[in-house]
Amino acid sequence: MKIAVIGTGYVGLVTGTCFAETGNTVTCVDIDSQKVEKLSSGQITIYEPGLEKLFLRNQKEGRLFFTTALKDAIADARIIFLALPTPPGEDGSADLKYILGVAEDLGKLIMPGDYKVIIDKSTVPVGTADRVREAILKSAETTGRSIGDSFDVVSNPEFLREGVAVDDFMKPDRVVIGTTSDKAIKLMNDLYAPFVRQGNPIIFMDEKSAELTKYAANSFLAVKISFMNEIAQLCERLGADVDMVRRGIGSDDRIGKRFLFPGIGYGGSCFPKDVQALAKSSAEVNYDFRILEAVMDVNEKQKLHLIPKISSFFKNNLKGRHFAIWGLAFKPNTDDIREAPALYLIEALLQAGATVTAFDPEAMKNVKEQVGDKIGYADNQYDALDKADALIISTEWNEFRTPDFDKISARLKAKVIFDGRNLFDLEQIRSLGFHYESVGRKIVYA
Repeated sequence: MKIAVIGTGYVGLVTGTCFAETGNTVTCVDIDSQKVEKLSSGQITIYEPGLEKLFLRNQKEGRLFFTTALKDAIADARIIFLALPTPPGEDGSADLKYILGVAEDLGKLIMPGDYKVIIDKSTVPVGTADRVREAILKSAETTGRSIGDSFDVVSNPEFLREGVAVDDFMKPDRVVIGTTSDKAIKLMNDLYAPFVRQGNPIIFMDEKSAELTKYAANSFLAVKISFMNEIAQLCERLGADVDMVRRGIGSDDRIGKRFLFPGIGYGGSCFPKDVQALAKSSAEVNYDFRILEAVMDVNEKQKLHLIPKISSFFKNNLKGRHFAIWGLAFKPNTDDIREAPALYLIEALLQAGATVTAFDPEAMKNVKEQVGDKIGYADNQYDALDKADALIISTEWNEFRTPDFDKISARLKAKVIFDGRNLFDLEQIRSLGFHYESVGRKIVYA
């Protein structure tokens, strides 16, 4: 099958590469000519484990192409994916200007009788499929053409977790497809059949339900995370251990074990934006979605949860103090720093007069572009510790889980760790003589 993917960001590149892997011919389109040139020459532009291997293989086999020419990309494509940014506006609503702009372009290019399926892969508000269809039809009318029977607009939200996106795409636990068109259903079923051979469902529903499903899924996970962060706050005040509580409730199959780990808040490109957008959509139909308002409030405060702990330890005076930070990405196995808690910690520390040296296995380049030389960057996790008054852990990369504690002790000014991801066992850290403060657990005093 011939497929066009419009947009080569995180979702678009993973989508295009994985569809090529199952034998489809995929052309990815982007307006950024430099990015297209890099991709065409075999330079992958995002970090995602396992993606580069598939990317290079499918380029070599002649199934994956990149262009800036929308007209050429869609000419022979039966299926067109819209994988475009939907950034939050100032009021929290998703900005659809990129999607609707491409929809207008498609209206001028789709030919009568040449049936195509236009698929919203981006996370979009309820009703977007209708707006895309209207934009395509209106644009076609300006050229004097009637193409109402030549296309369908389908909602097919992505459920990719950064760090394991390739596995999520190749082995989805479900595929959600919003359409009531029999023609589109047949094409979409054929397209996704290779990915669900083990029996995981392709769930067909109407477009609006599919659009809401994506927001509902991410918002519910954000609720779970925020609930555990609230429990962690309570544990600190009552002397309980949040890890014990997590195990106690996570073994209940009605609740489940996932997304119950406390920390310093969620970040990334999905949860913050999607929760905000769903709250805004609710307000637009005069519904006060109070749980979501609480989730956003809890998460904003949780990102700075370590700052009062750090300030208290240093007698409420951080001026002249120097800190090492391990982890800049919003989660491990990605270079994505959007809404990363580390950035909030860094800003608070700098405002308090402290200095920072950071290390992250993948995200430092992106932070340098955003933060510049306001902080220092280390070549490895141990170099970041030199002359630091304390270590702060903000991302749970695997290489941080079992570090060389002798090196940490030798390089820090004092054996002090503030851990925003609860990486270390309390008894182990106590035996090593560290002052250690984490989230929802007792303080270990040196």
